[in-house]
Amino acid sequence: MTNPKSFQSNAQQTRRRGNAGTETAAGPRAVPRDEAGLVPTAPPQEKAVLVGVELAGHPGHLPLEDSLEELALLARTADVQVVGTVTQRLESPNPATLIGKGKVEELQMLVLELGANVVIFDDELSPRQQRELEKVLGEEVKVLDRTALILDIFARHARTREGAVQVELAQYEYRLPRLTRAWTHLARQVGGRAGGAGGGVGVRGPGETQLEVDRREIGRRIAFLKRQLDEISKHRSHYRRQRRRAATPVVALVGYTNAGKSTLLNALTNAGVRAEDQLFATLDPTTRRVELPSGHVVLFTDTVGFIQKLPTQLVAAFRATLEEVTEADVLVHVVDISHPNADEQEAAVEEVLEDLGAGEKPIVTALNKIDRLSPDDPVASERLRRARLEYTNPVAISARTGEGLDQLLQTIDEVLRQRMVPVDVLIPYGEGELVALIHTHGFVEQEEHRPEGTRVVGRLPVELAGRLRDYYYQAA
Repeated sequence: MTNPKSFQSNAQQTRRRGNAGTETAAGPRAVPRDEAGLVPTAPPQEKAVLVGVELAGHPGHLPLEDSLEELALLARTADVQVVGTVTQRLESPNPATLIGKGKVEELQMLVLELGANVVIFDDELSPRQQRELEKVLGEEVKVLDRTALILDIFARHARTREGAVQVELAQYEYRLPRLTRAWTHLARQVGGRAGGAGGGVGVRGPGETQLEVDRREIGRRIAFLKRQLDEISKHRSHYRRQRRRAATPVVALVGYTNAGKSTLLNALTNAGVRAEDQLFATLDPTTRRVELPSGHVVLFTDTVGFIQKLPTQLVAAFRATLEEVTEADVLVHVVDISHPNADEQEAAVEEVLEDLGAGEKPIVTALNKIDRLSPDDPVASERLRRARLEYTNPVAISARTGEGLDQLLQTIDEVLRQRMVPVDVLIPYGEGELVALIHTHGFVEQEEHRPEGTRVVGRLPVELAGRLRDYYYQAA
């Protein structure tokens, strides 16, 4: 599923056109030339001014300066060059423009001075605020917020049908209340479809505005995408039911974006998952089998990274993917312990897990990237010391070097054992497959061969323990 052209930023178009002239498997690719025979230059990279607001009494997970630094990383991930920053501390937001009138004028002057063509707000703008800012800054300047920027990054990184559908739905739901006259392209898209009955010139009702046509077309598209997501969700539910019947535990990797989840999955399984030093490099969940020290096999699932101020549209649209988190047996929360804001990032992830209804799941905390910690840095050493004391089931690791991975698997093994129920059964010799079941999916603490059968004391997942209710041992 491809995204509408309206959702492709100029940076995307620049990146595509910049590929001309590269080598391919078939040899050098022809370089396009204009009518004069000259090689056209790629459009310049977009330049952005970032805007951050700190409201009195409403501190975010990160300090304002750190939040803007994260926004700059997001911008660079979207191939946007950050050329300036504007900040303001307010008692309350301006309902018209979020920032004050004087600060809007300062922003306007800075945009002109730096030649910026994009303004990105760190907080979500209301449709009214976005329209007012666009009026002031002019048609040549795009006004975006953190949500729009994250949606653009997600659109770039979605590589499966499921991911593309989820991103497109989130984009449409975000942009529907923001429709303006700039959206008249939708009529051309609708009217140009062969045999399409979606509207357009000649088929609209008398007096109907273009804006109404656009809204109706987007509404239809949203309904279609939701139906597709329902089918995806049903497929995932069916797959999870099969896993439950097989009694294979699921371990979901969660964490702040760029904490190292994909690198960890690759280190444990050689999964070949894309692992890059950039935000939201992984969108589509990847599941791989891993054998624990006990010999039990579990399924590890890599999930989309979280971030502070995660758009609600994404949480809703990615529900089919995020159900992998809510249905998991154990969560491995990967924390970049080398990051100065590791505590704030950990808290942001915990907040999202609570919102998803996964806050009570058993958790193992992987304190990742310890290879980046210098023993001569007292601040980093203290951060690691506190994390080992305060986080749930903490294990210090380096997914890059492999340090601590054996201990991580042992801790997961123990957490899985603890969540199993105790069993004490006497299995007749003719039911040997039940003894094998306990060995395969549970923990055997005692095994004794008696004349009437095999007595096994141990622990077993609750969904399997019920199958042995007729064999529970009772002492004579």
